[in-house]
Amino acid sequence: MTTPELLKVLDGTVDLHCHSGPSPFPRRIDHVEASYDGARINMRAILVKSHHHNTVMDLLAMKTPLKDAPTPMYGGVALNSEVGGINPSAVAVAITMGGRCVWGPTVSAGQHIRAHTHDDGFPSATGNLYEKEESIFDEHGDVSADTDTVTRLVAEAGILLTGGHLHGEAMKALFKNASGNGVKRLLLHHPDYIVNAAETDIEEMLSYGAFVEHELAMYHPDVKATGWKIERLVDWITRIGPERTVINSDLGQQGNPLPVDGYLLIVEQLLGHGIKAADIRQMICRNTAYLLGLEETN
Repeated sequence: MTTPELLKVLDGTVDLHCHSGPSPFPRRIDHVEASYDGARINMRAILVKSHHHNTVMDLLAMKTPLKDAPTPMYGGVALNSEVGGINPSAVAVAITMGGRCVWGPTVSAGQHIRAHTHDDGFPSATGNLYEKEESIFDEHGDVSADTDTVTRLVAEAGILLTGGHLHGEAMKALFKNASGNGVKRLLLHHPDYIVNAAETDIEEMLSYGAFVEHELAMYHPDVKATGWKIERLVDWITRIGPERTVINSDLGQQGNPLPVDGYLLIVEQLLGHGIKAADIRQMICRNTAYLLGLEETN
């Protein structure tokens, strides 16, 4: 039940993981519709993620219908095969056009490819996209020159870098390089889904300044891929702490709940399981606003 108290907790939410369309994966809503959906809880901003293309271009192409849309929309680029993998040129284009995030390889990460062959519940594109594994390492096993250039570009722009779906060792190497080059905004996605990062991996990534993201979709009963119980999320929040945890929707796919419906249900459950309203706002408003570059501190 949507109550004034619940809406007060959700006011100013920043969603860093919205899968509105267009996309080769079937989507329930487009970016304009996502903006209006966000207004139901007075969202402050939404970051649109695609595994396959630079979403900044989408938003610029939708500039006219987004002009009067209520929730500001932001984009970025994921370093998968469709944009040339670890491609500094693709990153430079995204940044030049106003991008706020660079995602490490997701659907092109070896960890993802191996998980996907075992029916991990991840959605499929409508056709063969000829993806191949993309690595941050060179032939000698060191962080590649292109990866180093990418992290320098991210640092210079002051934007967000995520580890995508890389495995723990690769993500640690990426974050170590990024931190050394001055990247301040780092994010580890769903450590217990596809990535399956070890506790020691997470500890090292935290030492580089990374935040740990969990997704509402993983805990929503109408999303069939995982169907995890809310107690699992409560445990993660307790272990990592709200100061370094973010909660985003990972919603927008065809057949799944709308992003805002995910927030309404799961945040209500977190409150019911003893997570304080201030801690929830830290994870969905303050930390996320910092990572998107809307604030200089969290």
